Parts: sequence; C-alpha cells; structure tokens
Amino acid sequence: MTRIVQIVPFIGPGTGVAGVAWNLEKELRALGATVDRFTFSDAQRRRGRPWPKSRLLARIRGGWRMVWFSTVGTRRAREFLAARPDAVVITHNNVMVGDIYVNHGVLLASMRARGRSAWGIYRNPVHVFIYLRDRIRYRGRTHRAVVALSATDAADLRTTYGPVRPRLAVIPNGVDLDRFHPPSPEERRTARELLDLGEEERVAMFLGHEFHRKGLSFAIEGLQHAPSVLLLVVGGNDDIIAESKAQAEALGVAGRVLFVGPRADPRQFLAASDIFVLPSAYEANALVVLEALASGLPVVATRVGFAPEIIVDGENGFLVERDAREVGERLELLATEDDLSAWHRRARASVEPYGWPGIARRYLELVHELAAERDGERERVAEPDR
Repeated sequence: MTRIVQIVPFIGPGTGVAGVAWNLEKELRALGATVDRFTFSDAQRRRGRPWPKSRLLARIRGGWRMVWFSTVGTRRAREFLAARPDAVVITHNNVMVGDIYVNHGVLLASMRARGRSAWGIYRNPVHVFIYLRDRIRYRGRTHRAVVALSATDAADLRTTYGPVRPRLAVIPNGVDLDRFHPPSPEERRTARELLDLGEEERVAMFLGHEFHRKGLSFAIEGLQHAPSVLLLVVGGNDDIIAESKAQAEALGVAGRVLFVGPRADPRQFLAASDIFVLPSAYEANALVVLEALASGLPVVATRVGFAPEIIVDGENGFLVERDAREVGERLELLATEDDLSAWHRRARASVEPYGWPGIARRYLELVHELAAERDGERERVAEPDR
C-alpha cells in the first residue's frame, strides 16, 4: 500500500494552502493511499501562549512562525519521518525536507509584479531568509521533485532562482465540483434576496483579501466603462475597505460597489453573481478562478497564474491587461449580453477536468514514480553486499 506524508503548516477545508492539502489528503485516501500529516502544531508539540490580537503583532507572529517551521520544524519533521522510512513525502511551504515540494507561489516574483524595487524587497530580513532558503531548496538536493501550479509559476521559479535542479512538474490546483456548482434558480434567488439585489442587476464579483495585489482598484475604476455592472466585493479588512470605498466615491461609482467584508464561504456570493473579475498582479494558481468557473461564472482576469491556461477569450471569459478601461469594457460586454446561460455552461465545462479526484491521481502517479526510483536506488546500493 502506498504511504504518503503531507507536511503543511495548517490543514483543513476551505481555500489556500490548508485547503489544497486537505483536499489532496481526502482524495489520495479515496484512491487507496495511507496518508499521514505533519503540521506546525505537531512540530510545536505543545500549545503556545496566545498572542495579542493587533495587526503588527500578527505580522511579527507570521514571520516568526515561518522561520521557526523552516528551521526547528525541519529538524522535527525529520524525526517524524524516521519512523516512516517507506513514505513518500509531499511538502507544502517552509519545511526543508520531502520528496515532493509543492510551490504555492514565489514571494519575490509577487513583489516584483507589484512594482517593488530590490531595496523594497530585500530590506526586510524575512525576505532575505526566504530567498536564501528557497535558493537552497530549488538549486540543491532537498527534494526529488517540485510541483508548480501553472506554467507561469514554473517560469517565475526559473526567473527568480535560475535552473531548478529537482524534476519540475506542473500540476494545477483542483476544485470541488460538487461544492462549487452553478446555482439552481432557487439558490440564486435566495442569494440575491439576502443582498437586496433584484434579478435585473448584473453583478460582477471580486474576491480577495489583498486588494492591492488582486487589483480591486482596476475593477472599481473600470466601472466608469461598465455602466451596467454592480461590483460585489468579498474580503479585505477595515482599512483597505475604507480606502477602496473612498476611491469609489471619488470616481462617482460608490452606488454600484457593494462591500460585504471577509466571509469564510464564498458560495452564496458566487450564486448571486453573473461574472467574476480578478485583475491580479500575481498568482501561482488562484483557486477562486477555478471556483468561479465551477460555479458557472465567466471570468475576467489578467494573464497570471493558471488563468491563461484555462480562460479562452470569448468562450468562458476574457484575459485582460491590468488596465481599468479594458477591465470595464469586458465586464460591460458580458453584462449587456441578453442571455448569459451559454457563457455559464461553457464556464462550468472548462473546469470539469480539474476536479480534485483527477488532480490527486496526477500526484499519485508522481508519488509512484518517485517511490520506484527510490527503491531502485536502494537495490543498487545493496547489490555489492549480496
């Protein structure tokens, strides 16, 4: 029986790295593998003292946690794996051990995409630590294989770190096709009623907590070129929501921007929407794009992450530059369609090959290849003693 260990800071249903690892665990088990996990809590071995709930301390805690899990966590992960010598290890973030490393994004590529200078990046010692740690990861023998979540992600790795020594495989994120699906008429009506929306309004949804990187300002400014569109904004915090509200008011479009704040489950808002928009500067593989397509929404997005590999202009959405006019014009084109049902069908069909069961099978194939290679190496080492 195939034995797998996933190393991940946190794991659980939802989005982000934790959700990816959780879905992989579930589907790999369904395929017959035994899957164990090693998390930050396992490495810590005891419950730490609660931190004060301020934004500054939250940032300090995040940096400390990343450095600790990369160093002390690596040592403790090796101790954990010593008792499981036949396991193939899939590592997500931080820890410097594992047969397969899943790259969930290149921080330095993300910051460059947002226009940060070299000084702006490297003056932070945590960024220097990440660069040096990951240079060892990608140029050395820490892992046997690296999984990039898109072809763009693989290119960013090479641009940032040079030649990647481990085998480089591109396996995109998956999506739960049962959880995310086109809404029934009743589900859509209920979702709209909860937001006080009528059936006649054309709603473009934006989802993300990092408004600047995700490009909310381009969507808001784009409303000047999309008079038929109401923008539904999910995510953010008090400060950046206030900043975005001020922008909408200054541009005279505040009456067509609805902020609902951070929400754990986006399905209600996807059900209430007609279009999804994400003019992001950088993505490795935005899960929200897959979730929107699975929910039947055509997507207007920039050419980052997995978007260029799944969005086909005029079929299931549009690829745009990070330009407010272009974003707005594409939203308006969709909003003024008499009937979006064909778009909704094509959006759903385009993502159906990316359900989590199929993605997990691709990981399992890679696991089997690496296990066979490892067993062959062990046999060759043992041959002189026979």
